[in-house]
Amino acid sequence: MQGETLLEFPDNRLLIELCGPADSHLAQIEAALHVHILRRGNLLAVVGPQAAREETAQLLQALYARLEQGRPVAAAEIDAALRMGPEAEPASRSPDEQLEMFSSGPIELRTRKKTVEPRTEAQKDYVRNLFANEMAFGIGPAGTGKTYLAVAVGVTMLIGGHVDRIILSRPAVEAGERLGFLPGDMKEKVDPYMQPLYDALNDFLPGKQLAKLMEEKRIEIAPLAFMRGRTLSNAFVVLDEAQNASTMQMKMFLTRLGEGSRMVITGDRSQIDLPRGMQSGLVDAERILGGIKGISFNYFTAKDVVRHHLVARVIEAYDAADAEALARGEDQAQGNYPPRRAPGSSVRSQGRGQGRDNG
Repeated sequence: MQGETLLEFPDNRLLIELCGPADSHLAQIEAALHVHILRRGNLLAVVGPQAAREETAQLLQALYARLEQGRPVAAAEIDAALRMGPEAEPASRSPDEQLEMFSSGPIELRTRKKTVEPRTEAQKDYVRNLFANEMAFGIGPAGTGKTYLAVAVGVTMLIGGHVDRIILSRPAVEAGERLGFLPGDMKEKVDPYMQPLYDALNDFLPGKQLAKLMEEKRIEIAPLAFMRGRTLSNAFVVLDEAQNASTMQMKMFLTRLGEGSRMVITGDRSQIDLPRGMQSGLVDAERILGGIKGISFNYFTAKDVVRHHLVARVIEAYDAADAEALARGEDQAQGNYPPRRAPGSSVRSQGRGQGRDNG
């Protein structure tokens, strides 16, 4: 039954931010919840079925409370709230409190430049597992925040003094192209492969501080091949694009873990760029390490994509093509991910150490 709910927002400046440029935020909510939102002075009138009105009112009030706390509201935050449902958000937490925050609830990662929040249930479970386990795998398609969130957790733990350094690594494997000889010294040769890791760090740390930390070797970015022979103690270690590590490289990397360290391995099984016939170390690690206590496996799907909305559609289209190829008995499908379960139904790192529906 159609009806109208009136909501009052006393601070007109915050109400303008809530509505967005040219009321774009209201239009986003209207399209998602199938209601009409009309602005009348410092009031918003929500018109629609009762259930939809109640959900819209709860969402608008939660977003307004966020603005009152001095936190931004943009299209991404609204999309996250629509996916996860509005929640009562706690006051900011120190990194020490975050380490103990493994129960359900909002999670914030406070870095020097911005506050990062998981935007889906899968991402929330992933972040909890990064804090809870000494070794964690994040597996899923591009754009789901696997590496971004891992680097954010690493920066949070470094700032909080829980680790002494951050080590970020990737296999130096070209994505289907042969670039040939690259000029310059060793750093200049490998930097193009490491650029996504630099991009993430630049989001979290001011430029001068990042440069100083890298000069002091407290933040290190290196190709996977440079990890051999090292013991990585008191460090937060991330291996990105792990699907392009060979089985031997993966074993070598995982055995670098030292005392006081945490290790995160991220990858996408649908984007393996290894030569034909070479087994991906990420696929082997899933098979071999699945039952080990203290190791978590978290999985993302296209529903967890937080880039442009077309990215999710592209991934879904490729997944559908893979499914059709498998149905025809063709050995071409690569992007087959375990089905998502309902939130909260996953098995955590206790016992089998896996959160199979997580992201």
